Amino acid sequence: MNGLDLLYIPAAVATAPLWALKRRGGWRERFGRTPTLPPVAAGKRGRILLHAVSVGEVNALRALVPLLTPEAEVVISTTTDTGLCRARALFEESCRVVRYPLDFSWSVRRFLDAVRPDAVALVELEVWPNFVRACERRGIAACIVNGRLSERSARGYARIRRFMGGWLRTLRFVAVQDEAYAARFEALGVEPGACLLTGSMKWDAPVARPTPSGGSDAAARLAAELGIDRNRPLVVAGSTGPGEEALLDGACPAGVQLLCAPRRLERFDEAAAALPGCARRSAGGSGSATGRFLLDTIGELGAAYALADVVVVGRSFGDLHGSDPIEPIALGKPTVIGPAVGDFAAIVRTFGEAGGLIRTDADALSGVLAGLLGDPARRGELVRNGSACIARNRGASQRHADLLLSLLDEPRGEAPSRMGPDDATLVPVGG
Repeated sequence: MNGLDLLYIPAAVATAPLWALKRRGGWRERFGRTPTLPPVAAGKRGRILLHAVSVGEVNALRALVPLLTPEAEVVISTTTDTGLCRARALFEESCRVVRYPLDFSWSVRRFLDAVRPDAVALVELEVWPNFVRACERRGIAACIVNGRLSERSARGYARIRRFMGGWLRTLRFVAVQDEAYAARFEALGVEPGACLLTGSMKWDAPVARPTPSGGSDAAARLAAELGIDRNRPLVVAGSTGPGEEALLDGACPAGVQLLCAPRRLERFDEAAAALPGCARRSAGGSGSATGRFLLDTIGELGAAYALADVVVVGRSFGDLHGSDPIEPIALGKPTVIGPAVGDFAAIVRTFGEAGGLIRTDADALSGVLAGLLGDPARRGELVRNGSACIARNRGASQRHADLLLSLLDEPRGEAPSRMGPDDATLVPVGG
């Protein structure tokens, strides 16, 4: 036990009622009791642990993992139940998927004893002090990839900058998505030579292969089982937040179908209440007299996007700071997003400058949807501009793969020299 544990214990006790309400599972693994992994297989350069907190970070790994697995064993850890579900669906055939431990020193020790990684990559930002210090003591090269630090988060971390800077300086490098994020990480104490501009892996998201009917096999199955009428327009709203289902229900033009996919499991019943008469995916029923559908499952949002005539990106019309618009645009869908995009400001700005998406507010949403649904040429223009924008910004996954594989060649147990900017291909985001 150390000083941090003494801080964590009363905090855990105080917040226990909140944890209980979320009905999280896997408590044995959360305390580090992960099954011991066998030694690295012959022919592999080492074992890389990729830690992705939840669904969004897991999805960002879709192009990176296939670049790593020919050379290294890959273990993916996640924190949330939904993240674990998604990681298993995407990667269980090629990687081991485990739960990330709570940051008690004994949990971290058990976890690292079981997994025995040679390198650790924390996706976006998930720096827990006991974990990164344990990696440093064991000579495990740890880093951040696809680094993202919103202005809101940076303000919060600035209050503990003295401590945060020390934790960040134990990392081999911080590979960030854009210049604004780099400046925020450096303000927290990351040395400029250790902060690399590599772009966002989310631009590299794989796109589902279309079938002759214009969608994916999974999309066709989803439409048939939910009872979506393929001859009527469909708006798909992904990662919706509180109040947005009711907003969209009112904003959709008459005769237009609406499918909503809430971001969080605990909101499914609330979302269903906001969509009277909706067909719920989890209920197995087919058809809706009101033309309203609720995707209350995990891992099918891409299939739903493939069915859409127009996509609305959720968590952007309230105070939840937005969701990632890349996936629907990569699938060739005209995409609309709200004004609250603080967590994805650079990506939204890049698409906006390229003419690849529409940004609007709640009051104008109805008119925007009606205009798009009635204007095929405008929809086509958005799709072309969005696709070209994505093509210009691809490549971050390969840059991250090269960096991570290079860590496996470093002598174990030595503190490596800091990586300078010439050691990675630096790219301007949006360029």
